[in-house]
Amino acid sequence: MWATIQNIFRIEELRERIIFTLFMLFVFRIGAHIPTPGIDGSALTAFFEAQQGSILRFFDMFTGGALARLTVFALGVMPYISASIIMQLLTVVFPYLERLSKEGDAGRRKITAYTRYGTIVLSLVQGFAISVGLESMAAPDGSPVVISTMDTWGFRALTVITLTAGTAFLMWVGEQINERGIGNGISLLIFAGIVVDIPGAIINSIQLVQTDQLAPLVLGIVAVLMVVVIFAVIYMETAYRKIPVQYAKRMQGNRMYGGQSSHLPLKINSSGVIPPIFASSILAFPATITGFIAVPWVQAVSGQLLPGRLLYSVLFVIMIFFFCFFYTAIQFNPVKIAEEMKRHGGYIPGIRPGKKTAEYVNLVLTRLTFGGAVYLSAVCILPSILFVIFNVPFSFGGTALLIVVGVGLDLVNQIEAHLLNQNYDGFMKKTKRRNYGGTSALRL
Repeated sequence: MWATIQNIFRIEELRERIIFTLFMLFVFRIGAHIPTPGIDGSALTAFFEAQQGSILRFFDMFTGGALARLTVFALGVMPYISASIIMQLLTVVFPYLERLSKEGDAGRRKITAYTRYGTIVLSLVQGFAISVGLESMAAPDGSPVVISTMDTWGFRALTVITLTAGTAFLMWVGEQINERGIGNGISLLIFAGIVVDIPGAIINSIQLVQTDQLAPLVLGIVAVLMVVVIFAVIYMETAYRKIPVQYAKRMQGNRMYGGQSSHLPLKINSSGVIPPIFASSILAFPATITGFIAVPWVQAVSGQLLPGRLLYSVLFVIMIFFFCFFYTAIQFNPVKIAEEMKRHGGYIPGIRPGKKTAEYVNLVLTRLTFGGAVYLSAVCILPSILFVIFNVPFSFGGTALLIVVGVGLDLVNQIEAHLLNQNYDGFMKKTKRRNYGGTSALRL
């Protein structure tokens, strides 16, 4: 591992990209501590501590605590992610956007521009909603979150401008990391926001052991289970089902083409972390809204919609399954896959080209999606199950774990690609390099 790290810094381009990425993440963390004007920080902190399980706590996890402190980066990159998902859905619905997506770089640039505009619109709406909501918020002791000397519309305008500018800046930071750094910029910002709270969670666990609120044996069991889950996530996120594809021989001029064997890789979890994020967001809304209604039966429903409760867990799993199948249906069209395969002379051995191929691919996708939904549900529900069994408070849910591991794998793969291009050994110890006539070949 030490030799691999040395190889990383021997490549000038890779070294500069890593340094630039770290600098951008450092700027992100500085902005996460610059407060928005007109806010009583102590009252806001007390209010957030009383909002466990609400949508506020859920989004605060992705901003690295910036939302709880209401800093200039309080909205984080969630408006950009929402705008990106909306554009993906609209691309399937509107033929114009679908044509743009197939026009190469020019079309993608237009879609990116539309995504940016959508991000600004969502930031304005969310910023205004937050500014209005802050006016009615107060700490448990009755202290108002907004300083009483602030003008109402002046505070709203200042908050909207500040939060929108912060999101726009983070969007720019993410794009700069994509162009001049290493890894996916937006994903790394979310990754940094989650990872920054890990030291605090470790210290909190140690304090629980020292105060006899948590048994050392229980903490050890939970730590082992976390390591096992991380390895399971890595395995599932890198797992593919390879459907064999055979290409028939054909004559073009005086040359023979085809006759090769290939495969169609289908990822087990093709929807990524989108289903858990969507499901958590939808379930957090009722818990947040009912928390402000002082009616006994409403409060009872609100209590059952908090993470760890049976009703929440059942609805969470159902929504994860729904979004897994929904997003996979958007990403993959078995009919188009079969048509493209047939157009290039490819076929699946034992399956007739055309309709039968589409039905077979659809069947495989359905089975893989079901397995991926079971895997996502298990990872996301596991913290709640451990909490019920061991009564251990978890600072991170399964969604955060999936994001951290997924982004980490993507970052390692990109570094690995740079190392292999420069003839250096990477992290993958199974890969061996042999030189033939000055060229580099890889052998597994």
